[in-house]
Amino acid sequence: MAADYERVLLVKPEVHVFRIPPRTTNRGYRAADWKLDSPDWVSRMKVMAHGKKCYILIEDKNTGDLFAKAPVPTYPGEVVEAVLDSSRYFVIRVEDEAGKRAFIGIGFQDRADSFDFNVALQEHFKHLKQEEDFAQEAKKLDSGPKLDLGFKEGQTITINIGNKEGAASKPRTRPTGGTATGGMPPLLLPPPGGKPLAPPPSSGQQPRAAAAQQTNDLFGPPLTNPNPSASVNSPPQNQTQQNNSTADWGDFTSASSSSSSSNNSSSSSDWVQF
Repeated sequence: MAADYERVLLVKPEVHVFRIPPRTTNRGYRAADWKLDSPDWVSRMKVMAHGKKCYILIEDKNTGDLFAKAPVPTYPGEVVEAVLDSSRYFVIRVEDEAGKRAFIGIGFQDRADSFDFNVALQEHFKHLKQEEDFAQEAKKLDSGPKLDLGFKEGQTITINIGNKEGAASKPRTRPTGGTATGGMPPLLLPPPGGKPLAPPPSSGQQPRAAAAQQTNDLFGPPLTNPNPSASVNSPPQNQTQQNNSTADWGDFTSASSSSSSSNNSSSSSDWVQF
């Protein structure tokens, strides 16, 4: 499927093309030996991919006519070679349909354009290398022994899910007490240091006796008179002392009492007349 269509890896609308002199040494090319101020031609460059093949096209900038084509089998390699003194210039080997080859120099005005040119070629061949590695791994898996997890003829398997006999023999326990089963609700524990509450009265006991019993359990028995021979209506000692103290002031007390009684009688008579 990859060989059925072409892919455009990079397009640069302006590339300088130079005629370069033959290389005199094996050290490499130098851009300083070229006429950088006056390029021989300004063209458009495309980097194309057709399946596993990659090639560089040098076209006319205005009409799009093909000027030169450089097939790139590998990168880096002898087809595309960077110069020694600059990162913006390269030497490429072009080839025509008759098989004739020639070396020309190309240059970019911006370093970002030369960086894109490098990355486009590197990514293409990196992708091809990954595809080859995947194909080799697939061949190794196909050629190796296959793991057969199927059942052989007559082979069975047994699965034990829990202990059904033990679960069936163990009876279920029902909760005792509570209003859900019809019994009496459970009693709460008494507070620390206190006396426990008496159980609720049965149907045969009187509710008042049960309430009195609970009161006695909580607050103790009622207070009783330590001197039963004393009369209930006898005045207390404080009242007797008060009467003795007021005996010396009898005349003044009687006068004040008479005046207050007369005032009370007059006021009461006024209310009656009204």
